[in-house]
Amino acid sequence: MFIEAPELASYPNIRHAFFTRQGGVSEGIYASLNGGIGSSDDRAHVAENRRRMAEDLGVEPEALLSLYQIHSPDVVVVDAPWAGDRPKADALVTRTPGIALAISTADCGPVLFADHHAGVIGAAHAGWRGAFTGVLEATVDAMEAQGAERGNIVAVLGPTISQAAYEVGPDFVARFLEADADHARFFIPSERPDHSMFDLPAFIGARLEGSGIGEFANTGLCTYADEERFYSYRRTTHRGEPDYGRLISAIRLTH
Repeated sequence: MFIEAPELASYPNIRHAFFTRQGGVSEGIYASLNGGIGSSDDRAHVAENRRRMAEDLGVEPEALLSLYQIHSPDVVVVDAPWAGDRPKADALVTRTPGIALAISTADCGPVLFADHHAGVIGAAHAGWRGAFTGVLEATVDAMEAQGAERGNIVAVLGPTISQAAYEVGPDFVARFLEADADHARFFIPSERPDHSMFDLPAFIGARLEGSGIGEFANTGLCTYADEERFYSYRRTTHRGEPDYGRLISAIRLTH
């Protein structure tokens, strides 16, 4: 089962999906559509889940490409499936049809990008650190280098932890305020003394809107609050569970 954004679904040369945790074969804490290669789930289950995702997107399983994500601003330009290990980076860009760019998340922001006029797409993993250090702007730059026009790029944020579920400490807030005093607008007080609630989706949106792209959209879905549909690293941590599944968000060019 997957979610589509109307801002991308209308383009005839684009297919995309924000996959939920439903519709797979994984069991227990990974139930059921865990796409996380880096999780401790049964490898065969993850492979079957990813095969199903690839089928939904209309690509071969080996063409569903994801990264070894490291919370960086690094972007990889792709024109063929990996020959070896997954690159360490947090965003992908391509102008090659038939390749699905996939991001794995479990609270961080999955952002899918498209300039359907130029036939250039991107996908970025934007946790607080990646968004803070520029992964979103770097993705837009890489798309531009592949022929996209900044003003034609549409970016959609998929299921992400909401402000209501994202408590942070004073050091976290200080880092943002030292960079820009205007970042105060992304925080509200927490019930705990000296703690705050951080609005990651709004921060991602502000970074993208500041990059000069044509349109930003937010699906408005919270990974922490909706256990039936989404995995959440923070929910898992609060429960003391040993691991967690990963959601896959992916986009491809059809022609």
